[in-house]
Amino acid sequence: MNVEIGDLRAFVAVADLGSFAAAARELYLSQPALSRRILKLENSLGVRLLNRTTRRIELSAPGRAFLGRARQVLNDFDESLLDVTDAANRLTGEVTLACVPTVINQLPEVLKQYQRQYPGILVRVMDEGASDVLTRVTRGEADFEINYLGAQEGNLVFEPLHEDDFVLVCPKSHPLATRASVRWAELASYSYIAVNKASGNRMLLDLALARIPDLPKPALEARHVRTVIDLVAAGLGVAAVPRLAIPASALDSCLVAVPLSEPAITRSLGLITRHGQLLSPAAQRLCDLLRQRGLTAGRLSTP
Repeated sequence: MNVEIGDLRAFVAVADLGSFAAAARELYLSQPALSRRILKLENSLGVRLLNRTTRRIELSAPGRAFLGRARQVLNDFDESLLDVTDAANRLTGEVTLACVPTVINQLPEVLKQYQRQYPGILVRVMDEGASDVLTRVTRGEADFEINYLGAQEGNLVFEPLHEDDFVLVCPKSHPLATRASVRWAELASYSYIAVNKASGNRMLLDLALARIPDLPKPALEARHVRTVIDLVAAGLGVAAVPRLAIPASALDSCLVAVPLSEPAITRSLGLITRHGQLLSPAAQRLCDLLRQRGLTAGRLSTP
């Protein structure tokens, strides 16, 4: 039986993307070349794997049964290549990770470990707003991303990584600093600092709080959460920010983080890839390391 790895990659790409044109673009093949690979695989197996119509492509019953096995073969093959390269300590290449700025605090330790294991790989980090990060992956400009947007996108795969809650951040000398929790309505009595409406975090908060009366009106706005935290540290007010965004050094020195309630608001951070995308071995190892280590929120300061 003459089955090649390239034939399996072609089949899995067409099955995942549901389109010969999209799969050809993904694999950098012409459509005739891709069709020849699929036909060769079907002839080698002696079964039809795909049912082709004028409107769409569907897996046949043998195709559905074979898809899982094909994926496993590809995964085992890629892992074997990477293991050989690791043993020779010659793994090189590039990985591009796009992520929202509020998780940057969590990356240094992961990247240190990755660089120790794979010193020959260049890692590019694109830290941008949530919408921009999403675009980087959909356009193929990044291998994968860490984001809280994208779970509903049909052309993307969202793998939950961490539930990050919004907390009140204020100076240690502030009247709310000693509270066990603070209701959103209570913030209306204080100078409130917010990210502006261009921010994905602001969108999440506005949607979650749409029916809550007596909400705080911002006295100051900034584009980035980190800037908001700096303004709070300067004594200009209080803010609601994702817990992961607060540097541990700020909690040690001048700030306190207090849980917010009524309502409690969280965002789901996840690893995002394009549907049907086959990550390079180097990118796959970085994804695996992020899954292993996860994202660890800084501790909440307690009164």
